[in-house]
Amino acid sequence: MVFFLFLATKKEEIPMIPGNQTAQDTTVSNFTYLALGDSYTIGESVPEEHRFPVQTARLLAAKGIHIAAPRIIAKTGWTTDELETAVNEAAITDTFSVVTLLIGVNNQYRGRSVAEYKTEFTRLLKQAIQFAGGHSDRVIVLSIPDWGVVPFAEGRDRQQIGDEIDAFNAANKAVAKKFRVHYLDITPDSREAAGDPGLVASDGLHYSGKEMAIWAGKLAGIMEAILQ
Repeated sequence: MVFFLFLATKKEEIPMIPGNQTAQDTTVSNFTYLALGDSYTIGESVPEEHRFPVQTARLLAAKGIHIAAPRIIAKTGWTTDELETAVNEAAITDTFSVVTLLIGVNNQYRGRSVAEYKTEFTRLLKQAIQFAGGHSDRVIVLSIPDWGVVPFAEGRDRQQIGDEIDAFNAANKAVAKKFRVHYLDITPDSREAAGDPGLVASDGLHYSGKEMAIWAGKLAGIMEAILQ
């Protein structure tokens, strides 16, 4: 394996994708984006430009919606409590145009309870909303991908993994609904990796840039609606 001032920033704009440029207002403000998570957000085993937050910003730039380089607070292996510690240590004082939160796979992997996860996830989501300037409609929760379909899970109970991932996702979806934030279900897309090796990164565990492009395409659609 997040809020908000609509102010122009001095951060460098992400360049437009050649061939996909559209007419745009040159006075448009740069928006800002904070991505909170774990290995899926940091893009373990893929180049930086393939990380889904980076791909999302690039897609939006192609539509004339300029996002400053995403700020990412994520690390491979992090659980909800470890992400919370890192966020607190970061002492964030800025607010962001959009925040995303994707966390929980390592809670499941380590055998932690759904109840504990729900409590810690709730605290993280509250922080994410604060980083969005108190605007819950500028926060997006992404569901946990199902690592039970990738080669790394060979010899394990794939069905059990999938069922547990579903339980964790039911928890984060319920919390997202309670706080009225956006929810993006990428779990079904992750399960397509069972029949498409191209969706899996070279380590056999994480997801490739091709898979993350699917997530980014859907996320960009939500973010476009938020920022326009």
